Amino acid sequence: MIRILRGNDLAAVMQIWLKTNRKAHDFISENYWTDNYATVNEILPQAEVYVYEDDTTNQIDGFIGFTDNNYIAGIFVREAAQSKGIGKQLLNYAKEIKSTMILRVYQKNTRAVSFYQREQFAIQSENVDDSTNEKEYVMTWSKKTK
Repeated sequence: MIRILRGNDLAAVMQIWLKTNRKAHDFISENYWTDNYATVNEILPQAEVYVYEDDTTNQIDGFIGFTDNNYIAGIFVREAAQSKGIGKQLLNYAKEIKSTMILRVYQKNTRAVSFYQREQFAIQSENVDDSTNEKEYVMTWSKKTK
């Protein structure tokens, strides 16, 4: 089930955020993620966040977060639940409610780049993330008009 974030979801969502970032971005110091944990924990409840909750266990297995209406701040799936289509379901849900989406993804996170390209996101530009000095792509998606 995909639903809007509730206040009591925050601890589970933040654990997924931290663990997933550390694993997916092993080219960035772990300190970067732990140093930003408190800021994200404070900002996240104000963002537009949808969680994937397992219908059987009621455990949150992933989430997608938006800022500025159509900017995907991230899609995160708990490690044990990865490669089971949860990220795709979250993105498909977003495609139903958004007409355009934009995101930034580190070039070294090739698994994520491939995922977004499979999901019809196109690379618009390349930059360097000032906070990590890592190269990233800016990718966009737009709903096809009939």
